[in-house]
Amino acid sequence: MNDLPLGALFAALVFLLLLSAFFSGSETALMTLNRYRLRHLAEAGHPGARLAERLLAKPDRLIGLILLGNNFVNILASSLATIVAIRIGGEGAIAAAAGLLTLVVLIFSEVAPKTMAALNPERVAFPASWVYTPLLRLMFPLVWLVNLMANAVLRALGVHGDDAEGTALSREELRTVVNEAGAMIPKRHQKMLINILDLEKITVDDIMVPRNEIDGVDLDNPLDVILEQLEQTPYTRVLVFHGSVDHVAGFLHARRVMKAQLDGELTRETLDALIREPYFIPKGTPLNRQLINFQRNRRRTALVVDEYGDVQGLVTMADLLEEIVGEFATDPADAIADVLPQEDGSFLVDGGANLRELVRTMHWDLPTDGPKTINGLIVEHLESIPEPGTTVLIAGYPVEIVQTQDNAVKTARIRPDERRDPAA
Repeated sequence: MNDLPLGALFAALVFLLLLSAFFSGSETALMTLNRYRLRHLAEAGHPGARLAERLLAKPDRLIGLILLGNNFVNILASSLATIVAIRIGGEGAIAAAAGLLTLVVLIFSEVAPKTMAALNPERVAFPASWVYTPLLRLMFPLVWLVNLMANAVLRALGVHGDDAEGTALSREELRTVVNEAGAMIPKRHQKMLINILDLEKITVDDIMVPRNEIDGVDLDNPLDVILEQLEQTPYTRVLVFHGSVDHVAGFLHARRVMKAQLDGELTRETLDALIREPYFIPKGTPLNRQLINFQRNRRRTALVVDEYGDVQGLVTMADLLEEIVGEFATDPADAIADVLPQEDGSFLVDGGANLRELVRTMHWDLPTDGPKTINGLIVEHLESIPEPGTTVLIAGYPVEIVQTQDNAVKTARIRPDERRDPAA
């Protein structure tokens, strides 16, 4: 070693420092790769991603290989620096060489490459995988021996490799990923994904059309009256019953009835044959489960019943989809027929208006974890049936009772522009 010129020693030292930078940077890059993106790229056929995924399948072997290489080149670099220091300045220069080498290694072989790798992990990790794959095969016996001893030490400390948690994300963690996706996911798509995650928290009770607002056709009426009602209905599938909703017969496809009429084949028997049996679902069914049930049963409309079998409301696939994609109406004021904007900036709201629809379309921050309607929210807040003219502050919104009818709030006036901070 003493016979080598200083130029060759310096060149070897620089080469070792570059190797150290490679090991340090590639370690950070491989460990900071987005595992879900890596899996996507590997399934798409990216060769570097495939190699990286195989290496990361056994992280203990990969880390053992990288640390073996990194420690070897760092120790060898330290030895070369010592030889160079002795040849230049004698034994007194060893301390200065050690300090200078530490600074160089820290900056050029640790901090700089690791920072670059953390900022661009794929650009560093994928090329490095082509180096580590054959190197791991070559060094496998030594890597296996090192890992065996390291795992023995860990087991003595009570740490086992089987204790490692999987990479599956919980619902709340996935929500955080979606919220922090930034420009990678458009805002509208972010909102839709969050709504899908929230389907489990929402039940059919929250979105159903309440019993008293269900539109239907009474089959006890004369046939010409039934036809007139079917012609005027805005719905394709119409609920039909005998006398009242308590005696549901099923659902009629209005277009099929009209076709039978045009063909001159419409009779009472034909009408009864076109009725599809009703589809009942229990109250409190989560929307994520009901979405699957709609698909499995090939139905789009269902009647919500309580524990006694009494009809409580009606829910459709369109109602469920609106929880994911939002209202189909473009104008928020037109999205709910129960909301009438006033010139003074206030809104007249029907007492039976659904709270979730108000929150979703009008963007009012009203509580939705209790009553389902404005009337229920007011009555729960006051714990009594209010008189017209009464004003109450709910979630910071001034709510004035305009009209009451049949022991319920018929119409209320909400002034969102006068909202106060509820915490104040």
